[in-house]
Amino acid sequence: MPGIFELLKKDSASAARRGRLTTRRGVIETPVFMPVGTRATVKAMSPAELEELGAQIILGNTYHLFLRPGMEIIAAAGGLHRFENWNRSILTDSGGFQVFSLTGLRKMEPDGVRFASHIDGTRFFLGPVESMRIQRTLDSDIVMAFDECTPYPATRQQAEKSLAITTRWERMSREQPLNDGQIRFGIVQGSVFPDLREQAAKSIVGIGFDGYAIGGVSVGESEPEMMAAVDAAAPHLPENAPRYLMGVGTPRQIVESVARGVDMFDCVMPTRLARHGSAFIGNDTIPVKAGRYAKDFTPIDPQCACYACRNFTKAYIRHLFNVGEILGVRLVTLHNLHYFINLMKRIRTSIEEGTFELLRREFQAQ
Repeated sequence: MPGIFELLKKDSASAARRGRLTTRRGVIETPVFMPVGTRATVKAMSPAELEELGAQIILGNTYHLFLRPGMEIIAAAGGLHRFENWNRSILTDSGGFQVFSLTGLRKMEPDGVRFASHIDGTRFFLGPVESMRIQRTLDSDIVMAFDECTPYPATRQQAEKSLAITTRWERMSREQPLNDGQIRFGIVQGSVFPDLREQAAKSIVGIGFDGYAIGGVSVGESEPEMMAAVDAAAPHLPENAPRYLMGVGTPRQIVESVARGVDMFDCVMPTRLARHGSAFIGNDTIPVKAGRYAKDFTPIDPQCACYACRNFTKAYIRHLFNVGEILGVRLVTLHNLHYFINLMKRIRTSIEEGTFELLRREFQAQ
């Protein structure tokens, strides 16, 4: 049955969990990293390559897909899965974060936001009702409730006002119909105020969702503030439901969040840094396109089993970036996504074998 979350193993030294989430399109082993496919594609990757990497679920974005190509085209294609030829699970963000990033182009109203498209200035209205309707058309497997992403920094008064809006909109989101088999996640806000995070978690759980996300992080706050937000919210979320930390993050942040009981992650970092020539190794990155690699005929990471590292050298990949060849971006993107997906496999195995704390110390030491 879609929405069932099975808790398989708990770590004895932390809140880390090994779980299994079932959607209409199969089982997702958790903890899991979800590559970001904002505009119906994970940048530079084909669906077949993502499957080969072991991606279990990817993201799409309500706001961007609503604007282009538009719901008429998505509906005619038979939904987002058919449109982009991805047969595994998809989670769609509600569009709230993108709308609230349109500073100067939006106007708050009780039931949503009136905004001007960043593309051509066309005016639209997006709220809980509209977001749920769009996500029904997209027919994603996991639907996110519509919330307000509290900006950082925010005063206590601003955070309280924002949280009240989010709570109202999430109730409205919960009331909207979905397609058969779609499951819906609520989102915890509250900025950097631990008591507001706890209050938000309890309120969202009271509304009742299939899963729970911690949002409003990785928006400019420090890493300790981010972890404090997770610490304040996670213990108040149901043990028998998946927990999703939105937009996070670095490998160390992922490992530390797993230790706090988080099951699901997404971040643009692997693909965005790849486009700038940065490749992940250990808990750090190296600038593959830097001049010092011009005669380095070793792989990005000799310990890595990805296609790029099995077949190409840093010197060659640097050359591709230097002459503007697209293959360079593709190879580093492939490597970075392999790194993140393999990291989650290592985390799952370590929880199963009771060695998660060893892995955690490895990342803390770097």
